[in-house]
Amino acid sequence: MLELRDLALAFAGRRVLDGLSLQVAAGETVALLGPSGEGKSSLLAVIAGLLRPQRGQVWLGGRDISRLPPEERQLAMMFQDHALFPHLDAAANVAFGLQERGVPRAAARQRAEAALAAVGLAGRGAAACHQLSGGEQQRVALARALIGEPALFLLDEPFSSLDTHLKQQLIDDLRQRLSAMAVPTLLVTHDRHEAFALADRVAILQHGRLIQVGTPGEVLARPASAWVARFVGFDNVTADHAIPPAAFRLGDGQPLRTVKLVEPRVEGCRVVVAGDGGDWVLSLSARELATQPYPQRGGQLAVGVDAAALLRW
Repeated sequence: MLELRDLALAFAGRRVLDGLSLQVAAGETVALLGPSGEGKSSLLAVIAGLLRPQRGQVWLGGRDISRLPPEERQLAMMFQDHALFPHLDAAANVAFGLQERGVPRAAARQRAEAALAAVGLAGRGAAACHQLSGGEQQRVALARALIGEPALFLLDEPFSSLDTHLKQQLIDDLRQRLSAMAVPTLLVTHDRHEAFALADRVAILQHGRLIQVGTPGEVLARPASAWVARFVGFDNVTADHAIPPAAFRLGDGQPLRTVKLVEPRVEGCRVVVAGDGGDWVLSLSARELATQPYPQRGGQLAVGVDAAALLRW
């Protein structure tokens, strides 16, 4: 288990981490989610031993590792830029850490080839880095991180440079591999879709503090504040409540609202109407659109809200 206890960190008087405490169980993936500049990468640096906090402790596997140097913390990190050695081929990149720990060159190479095969790169060990696609480089970085059997796995925005299709493919692959690992994993990201797809729990960070921790379903079902609701993707948020998509009621018997904007999408359309107290944003599916005339800007749409379904805080 990874346990963070009351971590505090400041740069030039600015608080980056402010009494942060969190536990990540063995075999669990927790996503640290928040906008850029909220302290996520600084927290990873503290855990890795690259930064020393002003207060607090980092425990791993039941021991305090707060004062250990990075090389003694038995962790692996995967970065957004892959951090591969350009002068080494794929297998040599994967084997590098093993050789640094004294594994003979031939044995390290053999283990590296097996690790590459495990991430779908069988036979690509001799490929130079410039010959690999972005997705292949990401898989090499993953193989290198996992080959050392770390006690902790840290992911720092690992998919930010990839296109949407490739990102989803790698997330699906990584989720399967992490589920088979008996080590705690901490993912840092500002992408809520990435976090919800990969993590067992999400920990939302604002101004160096954790303001909500829960499963993706728990956070979406009951965001802790208006700020959290907006950050995780709700469109219709006020000071004291949010209107989830399921709360909208369409069709006969509902008040007529003026349509202010219509944006066609592959799966339906996004519609903005004049609601009670401000504009409402609706995402209408193809099935919903099939039951009524297609919305037109300046036209009318019959839509109301089920007050019992509002999310309040």
